[in-house]
Amino acid sequence: MELTPRERAELQALVYSPDVTATVATRARIVLWHAEGRQKKDIAALAGVSRPTVDLWLGRYATQGIGGLLDLPRGAGREQVPARVRARVLALSRTSPPTSTRLSHWSSREMAAFITRTDGVSVSHHYVAKLWRDNGITPYRQGMFTVSKDPEFAVKVAGVVGLYLDPPGGAVVLSIDEKTQIQALDRTQPLLPITCDATEKRTHDYMRHGTTTLAAALNVGTGEVLGECVPVRDGAQFLTFLQKAVAPHGGRTCM
Repeated sequence: MELTPRERAELQALVYSPDVTATVATRARIVLWHAEGRQKKDIAALAGVSRPTVDLWLGRYATQGIGGLLDLPRGAGREQVPARVRARVLALSRTSPPTSTRLSHWSSREMAAFITRTDGVSVSHHYVAKLWRDNGITPYRQGMFTVSKDPEFAVKVAGVVGLYLDPPGGAVVLSIDEKTQIQALDRTQPLLPITCDATEKRTHDYMRHGTTTLAAALNVGTGEVLGECVPVRDGAQFLTFLQKAVAPHGGRTCM
């Protein structure tokens, strides 16, 4: 058996890891000894195991890699929940809690208790939490939105979306954004560099040197970026930057 430097390093890390049992470390040693060219009977004697055990772990490593040397997790049997209950949990998770619950958001414990109470099927909150993770559901999170006061907002949205749905031929796509209030800070003392036994150190206090605003335009087709820093951010400045961004594309439609 030949090991790559990476495989050898992984096995050696397993041997000396404080997070694994001595049994797992011995399995890693068996593979390392075999890679050194030792005979299986000698490996069995060194490890204090039988010859079939040596064959077992060498075979596991050959087919499954380092994961084959680890112990499988042990615990209670998998919870048996009817498919209809699973579907109901998913459906409820995507809606606000019923008024009768007096809840603003679902938690895994409240959902489990509600299902047990209304469906007569006992489910644990661990089951609900895993179901949420597996399906990317986060009912405990909250988002925000705003309503535009522009009376022509809907028309403008339709125009922008229309460009994406049916772009004119030869159009140039520019992705434009700005970062405002970038602070220019300096520490009151020079940084202390990293040493063999200490991290980099810096003072907690600092000096301000004003702020700036960065505007940038990315040409999605070529990867070219146009950037500009200005001391003041206002509508006129941003319009000026837009004009600079589209100027090199003379006459072509810019999106």
